[in-house]
Amino acid sequence: MTELKNLEAELDRFRLRIIAAVLFILLGFGLLVARMVHLQVVRHEELANRAEANRIAVVPIVPNRGRIVDRNGVVLATNYTAYTLEITPSRVADLEATINKLAEFIDIQPRDRRRFKRQLDESKSFESLPIRNRLSDEEVARFIARRFQFPGVEIKARLFRNYPLGETGSHLIGYIGRINQAEKKAMEDWEDEAQANYRGTEYIGKLGLEQSYELDLHGTTGFEQMETSAGGRAVRRLDNLPATPGNTLVLSVDIKLQALVEDMFGARRGALVAIDPRNGEILAFVSKPTYDPNKFVDGIDVENWRELNESIDKPLLNRALRGTYPPGSTYKPFMAMAALNAGKRSPSTIINDPGFFMFGGHRYGSPENERGGAMDMRRSIVESSNVYYYTLANEMGVDMIYDQLSPFGFGRRTNIDLEGEVTGVLPSQDWKRRTYKRPELRKWYAGETISLGIGQGYNNFTMLQLANAMAILAAGGQRFEPRLVKEIEDVVTHQRRTVSAKALEPLALKPEQVNVIMQAMHGVTQQGTSTRIFVGAPYASGGKTGTAQAVGIRQNEKYSAARMAEHLRDHSLYVAFAPLDNPRIALAVIVENAGWGSAAAAPIARRVFDYVLLGLYPSEEDIALTQKGQSVAPVGTPRPAASVPLPSSSGAPASSEAQAVGAASAASGPGVASAGSAASRPAASASAAAAARPRAMTLDAGPAQRASGVQP
Repeated sequence: MTELKNLEAELDRFRLRIIAAVLFILLGFGLLVARMVHLQVVRHEELANRAEANRIAVVPIVPNRGRIVDRNGVVLATNYTAYTLEITPSRVADLEATINKLAEFIDIQPRDRRRFKRQLDESKSFESLPIRNRLSDEEVARFIARRFQFPGVEIKARLFRNYPLGETGSHLIGYIGRINQAEKKAMEDWEDEAQANYRGTEYIGKLGLEQSYELDLHGTTGFEQMETSAGGRAVRRLDNLPATPGNTLVLSVDIKLQALVEDMFGARRGALVAIDPRNGEILAFVSKPTYDPNKFVDGIDVENWRELNESIDKPLLNRALRGTYPPGSTYKPFMAMAALNAGKRSPSTIINDPGFFMFGGHRYGSPENERGGAMDMRRSIVESSNVYYYTLANEMGVDMIYDQLSPFGFGRRTNIDLEGEVTGVLPSQDWKRRTYKRPELRKWYAGETISLGIGQGYNNFTMLQLANAMAILAAGGQRFEPRLVKEIEDVVTHQRRTVSAKALEPLALKPEQVNVIMQAMHGVTQQGTSTRIFVGAPYASGGKTGTAQAVGIRQNEKYSAARMAEHLRDHSLYVAFAPLDNPRIALAVIVENAGWGSAAAAPIARRVFDYVLLGLYPSEEDIALTQKGQSVAPVGTPRPAASVPLPSSSGAPASSEAQAVGAASAASGPGVASAGSAASRPAASASAAAAARPRAMTLDAGPAQRASGVQP
């Protein structure tokens, strides 16, 4: 029997299926429409930007680094372009084999390989790294002919920093170097805008003005928008924003004067700082020995680094900024000024100097003054009486000395526009309590005060602090924060912004009392220890010689330089100002291990004054004698400073621009003249304090190097 189908039921099922299918299709289309709306409307801007980013590559344009010039326009730091051979590690299968193959026709030294390996460890694999810098045209041609054999290797034109005068002024200029990992990590805390400005930048200022004025010198990074293919190949340039070069630093320093002072030091160690007391501008900032900053630009090799870092002369130490020394007798004029200001002494107060001072059963000698006798304030400075200042220190006490001399800048940073300045030590009872942990060392003993009066004991200052104090005294109490940079020139508008030294609140010094000290210091050049140095000088100046003890000797043991190693002998110091009636320059100079101040330091000061005030450059014979510490008054015929060429550099080649500006500026003469402006802890008791002489200098180059990222 044939089963009859229920047509109505079949039709109903069919209709349900049709409806379900239609609903499913509508739902599918709805989802597609919703997704399309989400992508095209809700996320339109985001996806459009992403698509544009895939199509367009933004390439940073690194700006030219700003120049550094001296007060006369002599170029001290500039840039030049050279070809580099670079490898992108991520695109090279066998790095070692590739480098070996390149070395068959390109000169690749072991130091180049070491530098490449160090940079590889510090960089990302997709970054392009130089294996050889400064390729010759012949080397460029040889590589281009074989380029197809070396995927991931290419030649690029890069800007290199150049210091045309080499070692001259290296401690004040500083240098740049490749950004290391520590600096990259520090940059992560910068504002987004600042980080963006360093995109593509590989070098940064490490020391000196290059570091202190990094933001001014770096410039503003530009960009290029390039349309790229799916494979990442550039098709065409869509837009570009040129980079803005860094600004130009115009220094107050006269580099020819700087070079003269460095030349007069010869192979000796030391420092000199010269300041214009009228405005705080630094005229010379010397630390010897120097180093060639050009060696650091590409990354210094191990041999050169070891030579610099392990040398007993410590050429990387900025002695003017970080070397601290006892001031010796150069401290006496400031002690005398403190006594007048505190009412402890009058100019006519007489102190008998028998050649020694007894305190607590111990004898303090006065070897610098052989005549002795009745000492008033002027004679105590002219003849450098130790006894006068032993008694003065005992009368004032350590805390009064601190209160009177701290305003002169002793024991505190001057806030010069260089990083890494140390504070030195101007002792007080509070300082000692804060410095030492053992109870017996935290107590101040009366015997420790005695040697403070003659600039020994705990006293330790930088030459910058000593020169700054001399400038304050010469200016009658007017104070400034010293400055090396005089102006900053905008590279686009060529407008110059003056970087004035910040004027501080003047010291309340009485003019008549200041005059007493200045006249006494003038007497030093006429009747005292520097008389022979200033014979024939057509100007009046004031000064004070000093001897800083370098090592301790036993009580009653006689000091003999001839029996001591050179590095253990006393240091030679001199502080001075000129001219007497209206000082335009104040300075402090130290020649390490050179003996009496009048033998080595004072002759250098005389020749600096002749240059600044008279525009005269010493004769070759005179410079040779000064280098040996055998000069007094100048000998030979001094030359017009304008006729003396600047020193040449043994570093990287200077650009034609730098050579032209340097040559033109060398003929302009001394800018200052033409411009018309210009230790070890002493013993804890009086007995021990009298028995030993404290160490004379603190040499601490390590922290400055570590803070600045110096590395081989």
